[in-house]
Amino acid sequence: MKILHTSDWHVGKKLGRYDRMDEYHEVLDEVVQISESEDVDLVVVSGDLFDRAAPPMEALSLVVETLTALSADGTRPVVAVAGNHDSAALFEVLDPLMAPRGVRLVGDVKRPEEGGVLTVATRNGEAAIGCFPFLREGRVVDFMEEMGTWYGSYADRVRQITTAYAARASELAGPDGVALLAAHFMVTGAKVGGHGRPRGERALHMGEAYSATSQAVPTSLSYVAMGHIHAPQPVPGAQVPAEYAGSLLELDFGEAGEQKRVVIVEASAGLPASTRSVDLSGGRRLIRATGRWEDLAERIDLVDAFVDLTVETDGPDPGLADRARQHFPFLVKVSASYARAEVDRPSRAGLAWDELYRDYVIERTGSEPRDELLGAFRTVLDEAGRQE
Repeated sequence: MKILHTSDWHVGKKLGRYDRMDEYHEVLDEVVQISESEDVDLVVVSGDLFDRAAPPMEALSLVVETLTALSADGTRPVVAVAGNHDSAALFEVLDPLMAPRGVRLVGDVKRPEEGGVLTVATRNGEAAIGCFPFLREGRVVDFMEEMGTWYGSYADRVRQITTAYAARASELAGPDGVALLAAHFMVTGAKVGGHGRPRGERALHMGEAYSATSQAVPTSLSYVAMGHIHAPQPVPGAQVPAEYAGSLLELDFGEAGEQKRVVIVEASAGLPASTRSVDLSGGRRLIRATGRWEDLAERIDLVDAFVDLTVETDGPDPGLADRARQHFPFLVKVSASYARAEVDRPSRAGLAWDELYRDYVIERTGSEPRDELLGAFRTVLDEAGRQE
């Protein structure tokens, strides 16, 4: 049985002021083309299809269209679980509407025998899939026989759920089917940091309180399809084939330069699966660059990329921001870097709020704030004053 595993689409996410829906159309079309060229039997999407719980209509339409296309007119099963950015309720509403097309969406954590484990028939046999959406800390789920078991750590609860799903999936798969798990959680040791911070994810959901150990990856399954971590990688410490497929696009500058992919899985009943990556080419690149202006301005690779520039200058450069915007069509951020002499700072006591804001912008960017920016700041300041 051949499976395509993808995750963390985050459809609808913007980068600063830039809408990225054209990129999402491009890369999701590429995923559909890969499903066709690889002639896969099953598609698994392990969470965060949307970037927000209430996605804009264009994002909702694109996800529904893509899932339908992946199902090849209902001839190829597609199974998707909700991530922490998704609405569990939306998934549960969409599921009965899309099930006739071969698409199953699981929003809530459920008992194994009550929808937590699904069976799907493919051209090359049956698959039993444990479906484990994102589980929020503090949510007591009526899942285990003894409710007292729910008062352990988050990691313990995750392990209990995956163990129960694996047992049920193996039972339903029998000797001839393939047992799988699709899940959205963090395993301790996974690479999440880019430049020292979580990438494209909510920091609240990336800490130790929301992580499980590798013991939460059952050893009885042929493959575990994971989501939540945007960097493509094997699940650390897993004793069976288990992969974080990673996000489809470079979602922020913490992911700059990262090669995105989908995972192609070949699985047989009762055996560990084999996996390989198929690289994605869709989407605009993100580049962080540092240097003198004359050098940066000559770089062809920065013209068509989203760029975060640090320009080395001899001192404050009031025209830097405007010059950078004119030269780089997809500029996201620019700042000046120069040696600052150690001098006594003048007292700012008594300065007006807009003067303080002007000084702040100059210190941060090396440039005078534009009149429109100062005007917007004064408008917000006036509004805040009226509400006091």
